[in-house]
Amino acid sequence: MVSYELPVRFDDIDAAGIVFFGRFANFVHEAMENFFSDLEGGHAALIRTRRIGLPTVRFDIEFHAPLRYGDRVRIDTTCAKLGRTSATLSHRMHNSATGELCATVQHVVVTVDLDSFRSAPMPSDVRQKFADHG
Repeated sequence: MVSYELPVRFDDIDAAGIVFFGRFANFVHEAMENFFSDLEGGHAALIRTRRIGLPTVRFDIEFHAPLRYGDRVRIDTTCAKLGRTSATLSHRMHNSATGELCATVQHVVVTVDLDSFRSAPMPSDVRQKFADHG
């Protein structure tokens, strides 16, 4: 499991005073970037240097409890399933102060060559990262 923590900022909040549902996709993407932070150059190098993308092809979320402005959210990321060119990431989002589960996300990504934007074999270090956290 790889954990990532971030603050809930004012621009994350909707008129009801809770995190706007669309912001959860941003939170998940930040957690995925963090997931690859220990690879050489991190997620940015996958994209900019190695020209490997991991676009989202499925995103399922279940909400359990609200997050509010000033809270901190901890996102615990694991790999629930690993295929030849795809991986399913599982993200569990908790209120950092209370430990309360706020949302669960299943997030499927597919490896693509960014120059052709076609499915590509998963690089061995990316595959290993997923496998290490399965």
